[in-house]
Amino acid sequence: MHTSHLDTDAVSDWLAAHMAGFEGPLTAEKITGGQSNPTFLLTTPMRRLVLRRKPPGVLLKSAHAVDREFRVQKALAGSDVPVARMQVLCEDDAVIGSAFYVMDHVDGRSFDDPRLPDLSPAARGRVYDEMNRVLAAIHSVDIAAVGLSDYGPQGNYYERQITRWTTQYRASETRSLPDMDALIDWLAANTPADDGWRTLVHGDFRIDNMLFATDSETAKAMLDWELSTIGHPFADLGSVIMQWQMPPGAEGRGLAGVDRAALGIPSDAAFIAAYCQRMGLPGIDRFGFYLAFCFFRMGAIIQGVLKRALDGNASDPDRAMQLGAFVPQFARAGLEATRHD
Repeated sequence: MHTSHLDTDAVSDWLAAHMAGFEGPLTAEKITGGQSNPTFLLTTPMRRLVLRRKPPGVLLKSAHAVDREFRVQKALAGSDVPVARMQVLCEDDAVIGSAFYVMDHVDGRSFDDPRLPDLSPAARGRVYDEMNRVLAAIHSVDIAAVGLSDYGPQGNYYERQITRWTTQYRASETRSLPDMDALIDWLAANTPADDGWRTLVHGDFRIDNMLFATDSETAKAMLDWELSTIGHPFADLGSVIMQWQMPPGAEGRGLAGVDRAALGIPSDAAFIAAYCQRMGLPGIDRFGFYLAFCFFRMGAIIQGVLKRALDGNASDPDRAMQLGAFVPQFARAGLEATRHD
């Protein structure tokens, strides 16, 4: 039986041989919304599981590394960072056509709209404080103790990232965007000196990549670790602030123009201050660089999503085309961030 391009017979046979306690029969339902690795809810008579696989087709180098997602979440089991329980990793492409991993299904609430329209102001404040706690917890992980010292290269994180995403952006470029070219040039010329700080970074830290308890504001799982690495923590913090600068609604999923105080949602400055307090930092110099970097990287990422859609390889083609229209906006916003240094 094939469900949304997943061979459930092959998955079931492989899990029966490789996962302790697995019992079929198995049904699969594709979980929509993700642009990265296609994700499926697996249901058996005894339990619910989640399968994430690499997409089909020709992929950019190092993209969609499900083995890395599996490794980092397995390493974080029992830490202050909430993650789903990892079960098994299959690196044999022959089973379903690409690598995949299976984890426990986490029963929780996700919030696609950062305005949190269904919550009270007090509950919104608690959700955002929990989001802040999890961000600081990720950056406080003892990477040597959990076996992740080699999870990313040494030093010069921003230099490496700017080079990597510039290369990926050029490889997936579909039209000339002078703002993006200018942003790339500015970042290369204004990269701060390496301060030697190496932490785990999530790479796509947003409220819609978190699952919260159904009956409280406690985070149950941080999801979508595809872009995680060992790097510099301000890249994650910058990506949170970047997201909030986007327009509200289904497309931008931001907080631009929203009366945050009335809603009980912290200001950028308050969120950064709470993070600094948790991390024992006096403050952050030149935050504009980190914000500009995050706009650039997200622009490069969604340009890749757009190119996959045009090539016929997108996980969700319609959504990919909608996202692709945002690339010029990310480039402009990145340039704007450089002026707030």
